[in-house]
Amino acid sequence: MIKNIIFDFGDIFINLDKQGTYKAMAELGVTEISQEMIQVYHNYEKGLISTDEFIRFYEDKVNLKREDLINAWNAVLLDFPESRLKFIQELAQSKKYRLFLLSNTNDLHIKWIQNSVGAAFYNQFKSSFEQFYLSHEIHFRKPDAEIYEFVLQQNNLVAKETLFVDDLKENTDSAHQLGIHVWNLDPSKEEVSELFTKNTIL
Repeated sequence: MIKNIIFDFGDIFINLDKQGTYKAMAELGVTEISQEMIQVYHNYEKGLISTDEFIRFYEDKVNLKREDLINAWNAVLLDFPESRLKFIQELAQSKKYRLFLLSNTNDLHIKWIQNSVGAAFYNQFKSSFEQFYLSHEIHFRKPDAEIYEFVLQQNNLVAKETLFVDDLKENTDSAHQLGIHVWNLDPSKEEVSELFTKNTIL
C-alpha cells in the first residue's frame, strides 16, 4: 500500500526546455561543454559552491557577461501550468498520502521560478508538500542513491510504501533499486494529473 509520494519538479510541474541552456550558450558562441564545466554544474546543484563562484567560473571559462550567462542558464525553464498547482493542492487537501518534493534545483533556477510565478503561487505550491527538498540545500543530487536514502531516513518512510515520480529514467532506476515504486513520467505524452490513471498501485 502506497502511503508516500515523492515528486520531482522539472517537467513534472514546471515545463522545461532541456536543451534551452545549450541552445542559448551556442547563440553566445559557446558550443563545447567540457567535463570540468559539467562537474562545476553538479557541484553547484549540490550547493557545494556559491552562485558567485559558479558564475565566476563560467565567466573565466567562456568569457561571457554575467547577465548573458544567467539568462542562458535560466533558458531551460519555461511555464508552470496552474492546473498542476491545483492538482497538487487537491491531493494535499485529501490527506491520503504524505507528499514530498525532491528536485535537482540550484539557487539561480529556484529564484527565477519564484520571480516567474510570483510569491503567492510559489508558496501555495511549496506548502502542498510535507517536505520540499532542493538539491542545493541538502547537498545531494539525483540519481545518487544517497539522496533517496536521505529522504527515506529523515521522514521514516518505508521504500515499498513510497512512489517516486520523475521524468528521467536514470533517476527512477536509481530509486527503484532501493525498493521504491516509481513512475517514469514521459512529459511529451503524460501529465502529473494522470497519476491515478497511470499508476494502478495507488
